[in-house]
Amino acid sequence: MAGWVLLLLVAAAALAPWLAPYAPDALDLVNRRAMPSWSHWFGTDDLGRDLLARVLFGARVSLAVGLLSALVSGLIGVGLGATSGYAGGAIDAVLMRVTDAALSVPRLLVLMAASAVLSPSIPLLVLMVGLVGWMETARITRAAFLTAREREYVLAARASGASAARIVVAHLLPAAAPAIAVAATLAVGRGILLESALSFFGIGVQPPAASWGNMLYQAQSTMSTEPWLALVPGLFIFATVAAINTLGDRWAQPAR
Repeated sequence: MAGWVLLLLVAAAALAPWLAPYAPDALDLVNRRAMPSWSHWFGTDDLGRDLLARVLFGARVSLAVGLLSALVSGLIGVGLGATSGYAGGAIDAVLMRVTDAALSVPRLLVLMAASAVLSPSIPLLVLMVGLVGWMETARITRAAFLTAREREYVLAARASGASAARIVVAHLLPAAAPAIAVAATLAVGRGILLESALSFFGIGVQPPAASWGNMLYQAQSTMSTEPWLALVPGLFIFATVAAINTLGDRWAQPAR
């Protein structure tokens, strides 16, 4: 079920130009803050923009930030975790202390400070979220490598003279792949939540571009009178993160 929900959300985002009944930035001042109706299924915002259209186009931004930031954090985390787990010794100790230090820093505060200074574009936001999200992937990859490197087929490959690169690529990475996949799904959900939080505070994706987070930010002042303005993007964030985390939990089951 979670896979179908996620697939549906991704398909809706990809087909947004054809599914959206209106342009996401089309103004209709006559119908400002209109309740959900047949004309506007999710209602309109304070400028009369159709909420369904903005949710569909916002999904493109929020999902892109989540997926691409997970790719950035995955490349860094897998690289450091694989190096730490395979090398062991002093290298492992140093890299893990660096990872622990990075984990101790509140990532949202770092992102807020960086966003306030840099006024990030979407590509820069992807990079920033990825740079603060690699630590969990590094630790998971390291743990998987520490377990896999003691298996008999890895010891046999090492005894036969296989190079370190061949052992890592042909044996250790495939063994660690399920754990890395779980870490990647968690990173996607974390990226979406961080983007939403930054946009909610007004320092993430900037209007007129739509994202689920900045839709929540714009709905702050009307939550008591027009709750659908916050409820709609909030439900989409919840459904996406819940679906991604459920998939990650299912992929983790065989490894337990």
